[in-house]
Amino acid sequence: MRFQLAKPEFDYLPFQGGYDTETRPWNVKGGKLREAQNYEVGINNQGYIDIQGYEIFDGQAAPSSAGYSILDVTITGEFSVADTITQLTSGATAVVLAVVTSETPNYLVITKITGTFDATNDLQVSASTEGTSLSLAGASAASTPNLHSQYNNLAADEFRSDISAVPGSGAILGIYMLDDVWYAFRNNAGATAADLYKSTSSGWSQVALGRELSFTSGGTYVIAEGDTITGATSSATAVITRIALESGSFSGGDAAGRLIFASQTGTFQSENLNVGGNLNVSTIAGDSSAITLVAGGRYEFVRDNFGGEAGTLKIYGCDSVNRGFEFDGTVFVPINTTMTTDKPTHVIVHARHLFFAFAGSAQHSGTGTPYIFSPIFGASELATGDIITGFMTEPGSEGNDTLGIYNRNRISVLYGTSTSDWTLTKYRKETGAFAHSIQQMEQTMYIDDRGITTFSTVQAFGNFQQATVSRHIQSFINAKARLVNASCIARTKNQFRLFFSDKTGLYVTTEGTKVVGLMPILFNDKVECIASLERNDGIEEIIFGSSDGKVYQLDKGTSFDGDNIEAFMKLHYAFSKSIRWIKNYLDLTIEAEGDGYSEFNLSTELGYNSTNISQPSSQNLVLDFRATVWDSFVWDSFVWDGVSLSPASTKIEGSAENISITIRKNSDHFLPIHLTGVMLRYAFRRQLR
Repeated sequence: MRFQLAKPEFDYLPFQGGYDTETRPWNVKGGKLREAQNYEVGINNQGYIDIQGYEIFDGQAAPSSAGYSILDVTITGEFSVADTITQLTSGATAVVLAVVTSETPNYLVITKITGTFDATNDLQVSASTEGTSLSLAGASAASTPNLHSQYNNLAADEFRSDISAVPGSGAILGIYMLDDVWYAFRNNAGATAADLYKSTSSGWSQVALGRELSFTSGGTYVIAEGDTITGATSSATAVITRIALESGSFSGGDAAGRLIFASQTGTFQSENLNVGGNLNVSTIAGDSSAITLVAGGRYEFVRDNFGGEAGTLKIYGCDSVNRGFEFDGTVFVPINTTMTTDKPTHVIVHARHLFFAFAGSAQHSGTGTPYIFSPIFGASELATGDIITGFMTEPGSEGNDTLGIYNRNRISVLYGTSTSDWTLTKYRKETGAFAHSIQQMEQTMYIDDRGITTFSTVQAFGNFQQATVSRHIQSFINAKARLVNASCIARTKNQFRLFFSDKTGLYVTTEGTKVVGLMPILFNDKVECIASLERNDGIEEIIFGSSDGKVYQLDKGTSFDGDNIEAFMKLHYAFSKSIRWIKNYLDLTIEAEGDGYSEFNLSTELGYNSTNISQPSSQNLVLDFRATVWDSFVWDSFVWDGVSLSPASTKIEGSAENISITIRKNSDHFLPIHLTGVMLRYAFRRQLR
């Protein structure tokens, strides 16, 4: 009797949709994930990618940009990792990353090379000859892709040790960029005040905050930046760097405000001030005071330009424990409002007004005058009835932007352009936003108690539309929403990113106004504050400050600042087009794209991972992409010829109603790989009874 073999069937599962904890097993789309960590959804909902890492930052060259070289040697003494070698005659120097004696010839892996090593002269460590070079140093000359990946990582670790935390104590309080320079706030060593630092090519450098001196006008002379003021009685002097005019005008003889300068000679007293031959140009009540910042606080920033001239962007900020401020990279100007307790919590520039939040009150400056908070000059207060958690400018009708004022339990929208036509409309009372979660891409996104919500930027019948987009991961949201600590966008990846106080986070990938996938992440370091900004050349940089006082650049390198990235994705059980049918699973094929070396572990679960079913063993996967090419391959059975991958079968050898696939990576040097789908080959056996 002859038996007819069952015809093989194929089922393709595109990796789309991301993390889904709520959809019932029989309804969930194939390719969605029931567990995930440190994977993100690709642009246009194309596949899943293990995330890039982050690395310490202070303005010096990034650790991941470091390189290595191979130097063949004859060893007559002893070389050790971290030795600094010096070659006689050539004078070349380098730091040793690895000593390899298992190969012939022996070789050193070196970095931080100065000069040029020759192929004949002795090598010394601390003036002691330990060997002789046999070759010129070969840049990136590892014999295998795996070794190349490892040696690059060793070089990154060596350069990483040269980069330091922001001086001081405690967490980073705020981080922001202006004109390609990053600025960070941190408490001083004794936590008695907060200091400001900037990134430089040699590391963090403290920024002096300068001094301020209150004045009233003594005439019609217009004091200007660059003027040298002299005390009429004391003869103290200072060069003015900024005039913070808070009321009146010089032409009217009633100007009042503060003079800002970097330093002074002598001590001012209650007296008149002269500028050159212009006498009694203003009156002061006493000496200037150093500008200082109270320790603590949580800084928030916005960049804007009140002057209207190119290259005059300034930072406006606040931190809830000090006055708000303006900073142009050199001059730091505290801003006085009319509040008795002058400690704003949130900031934005809207319709040429500087807005600060004080509890439930939104107060703004005069039009185009960020230092003036007097109603006489167009300043005003808007009461919202709830604690303000942030601002966001929204597109409005007829080309006039509106201002979204987000509260903890409601949202208000401000229409108009000034106090002459402001209209504050209560938009929603049943929903609000958590502080530090509001970001804008093609639409504004934020998180509240119920989940991630979008505030549509398309006007509909004079109002706005909103929708919760995180229903598929509601259990995750329920556990994390109140832990939100920071947020940012990733422009090049179309992502809204949330970070929580337990070092977890959520990457939300969008396509236009549609959310195509949400993925959980887990860092080794807590994100205390974060900023995503474009440099002057248009390249995006994402920088975050952590609880250890260090600043990190995100989406950089292959590790969590030298530590392994553990990433895994576990697909929902696939029924291969037929629920309640036993299938004999034969093999699988996965699509991938990359541009470097990586390794993964693949495992499968059959029949809900039942102990009554023989489960296939896991497999280690090796991927070596030396060019970016799309293709299909099967683990442990492929051939790389530099152009394409040749697929072959990998046996699964198991029978069940359904199958789940898990891919896991744990490394500090493997490059991300883009996985887009899996093809399953199987044969029907029988229907479940």
